[in-house]
Amino acid sequence: MTNAESSSALPAASPLRGAIIGLDIGGTKTHGVRFEDGVPVADESAGSSNVQNVSRDEAAANLAELFARIGGGQVSQVYAGSGGIDTDDDAAALASLIQPHVPGARVTVVHDSRLLLAAGYASTGVAVIAGTGSAAWGRNADGGEARAGGWGYLLGDEGSGYWLGREAVRHSLRRMNQGLPVDALTKSLLQSCGVDDPNRLIALFHSPKTGRRFWAQQARLVVEAAAGGHPESQALLDQAGEDLSALALQVLGLLGITGPVILGGGLGMNVAPLQHSFRRHLSNAGVTDIRVLDQEPVFGVLQLVAEQT
Repeated sequence: MTNAESSSALPAASPLRGAIIGLDIGGTKTHGVRFEDGVPVADESAGSSNVQNVSRDEAAANLAELFARIGGGQVSQVYAGSGGIDTDDDAAALASLIQPHVPGARVTVVHDSRLLLAAGYASTGVAVIAGTGSAAWGRNADGGEARAGGWGYLLGDEGSGYWLGREAVRHSLRRMNQGLPVDALTKSLLQSCGVDDPNRLIALFHSPKTGRRFWAQQARLVVEAAAGGHPESQALLDQAGEDLSALALQVLGLLGITGPVILGGGLGMNVAPLQHSFRRHLSNAGVTDIRVLDQEPVFGVLQLVAEQT
């Protein structure tokens, strides 16, 4: 079907008519897609605009860069999902940064796990994010909603990129304290951080020059070490899958549903050992409908817009 045919197939009163911009705002990047009559016509990314991860000025600058690429102006609606949207005030603060780029548009801001569920072709169920941070959110057929995790890196974020990066540091420091030699994970961590001794990781970890995103990026070292047969890294990925499955089970129980459970986020969509652990622990708990997201969460925006009343 051509774009023109797709456009003409939409009813005149369809909520998908006109220009809609979907935003998926993570701890590392902001992914934006512009839809014209339901058809994606621009797909771009910029730096994070999550004000829990970057300053308000940096968030505003990254949004300006993104809108310069995908276009603002005559837009009927912007639907944005972001981590850290826990209150109406959180949503309003982010909406205020978006609104100047789309004057007159309806701006909706929700927790990013809602995008994930919709992108997983489900209107009910539980979405689990494993990215820079971690969280689970779900909805049942009665419209009830529940969340687990998503407390941020100081309070939780188990199974996330930050958690894996921090645990790599902890692993290296434990070995140092025990007088054990540098192993494969520690060696790659030291190289990545530009230091020559595990003891230097302590000051670097607490330095204002590093932060949540920096340590989340070190998760790749755990994944690489696990693939190389490093048992402690393999154990960390298994623990991540177990912790993420626990978030899902908590939300399933609160909502009184059995699934589906959809796993997304950068780690969730791309790290097979974590996926296997996640599936195994959920299966052991009796969950049978377990899915790994096969498209970027921002593409769930169209379903969410269509569901609005």
